[in-house]
Amino acid sequence: MSKLEQLREMTVVVADTGDIEAIRRYAPVDATTNPSLLLKTAEDPTYGTLLDQAIGDAPKAGSAAATTTAVADQFAVLVGKEILKLVPGVVSTEVDARLSFDTSASVAKAEQLIDLYASAGVAKERNIIKKASTWEGIEAAKILEQQGIRCNLTLLFSDIQALAAARAGAFLISPFVGRILDWHKTQNPEQSFDATNDPGVASVRNIYRMYKTRGFETVVMGASFRNAGQVEALAGCDRLTISPGLLDQLQEDDGTLPRQLDPSDTEDAPDCTFDGEADFRLQLNSDAMATEKLAQGIRAFCADQVKLETLIAARI
Repeated sequence: MSKLEQLREMTVVVADTGDIEAIRRYAPVDATTNPSLLLKTAEDPTYGTLLDQAIGDAPKAGSAAATTTAVADQFAVLVGKEILKLVPGVVSTEVDARLSFDTSASVAKAEQLIDLYASAGVAKERNIIKKASTWEGIEAAKILEQQGIRCNLTLLFSDIQALAAARAGAFLISPFVGRILDWHKTQNPEQSFDATNDPGVASVRNIYRMYKTRGFETVVMGASFRNAGQVEALAGCDRLTISPGLLDQLQEDDGTLPRQLDPSDTEDAPDCTFDGEADFRLQLNSDAMATEKLAQGIRAFCADQVKLETLIAARI
C-alpha cells in the first residue's frame, strides 16, 4: 500500500485545490478552495467555459464592481459544483476575505453562497463555508452553525483561535501548518527544522489533544503543508487537506506510515482559556506569529480576490 492509501485508513483526505482534473485523479473524500486557488483555476484556459457560464448566470448587480463580485461568487459556486461531481463528501467555499472583520456582512455573504448553491441544485449539506479565524469570523460561524450552515474556520494559527472556534460550535477548523513553519524559519534562519521539532506540526498536535481532552466535536483539519513529512507527522488527524503535488508524493511512496495522532492520546494538552472578546483579542495580539500570519493571510486572500475580479471585469 502507498502512504496515501495508508493515510486514508486513519484520516479523511481532502484535496486542497480548485483543479478539477487533479481532484478527479486523486479521488479525495472532500475538497477545499480559497480565493488563491480559484484565481489559479480562472487563469487556466481549461476552465474558461466555467468563467463564461458564471458571467452569464450571475445575478445582475447595480454597479460594475458589484457585478464582478457577483460573477466571482457564481464562479466559486460553479467550480464547487463541478468538484462535488467528483467527491462523495463536501466542498469548502470561502467568504470574501474583505469581510473578515464584519460579522453581519460575513453571515449575509455565506447565506448568499448557500442560496447560489441551492439554485445550482446543490444542498447545503454538501457545503462548508470558510471564514478567517478573526473574532468577527468566529462570531459569524456561531450564527451560521445555528442556522444549520456548517463552517470551516481557516487562517488559524493559535490555541486561542482554536478554543474560540470550538466554543462557537464550528464544524471544522483549518490550522495552517506550513505558514507557522514559515514564520519560525524567518525568525530563526540558522535553525534546522524537521518533523520532530516542526512548530506547525506541534501546533496541530496540541490543538488536536485539547479538543479530544475537552470533548469538543469540532473537526481538526491540518492544512497548508510544505512537505510530505509534515503530512506524515499528523497521520491520524481527523482530516488533512493536501495539495496535488504532495498527494502525488504520498501516492508514489510505498513506505510504512505509522499513526501519529489518536483520540485516546490526551497527554500534554494545552490548558488555555479566555474570557470574552477583549481577552481573546489580547491573547491573540500577544502571539506575534499568529497575529502576523493571520493578517498576512487575509491580505493575500484579499489581493487574490481583487485579481480574480479584475480578470472577470476584463472578460465581461
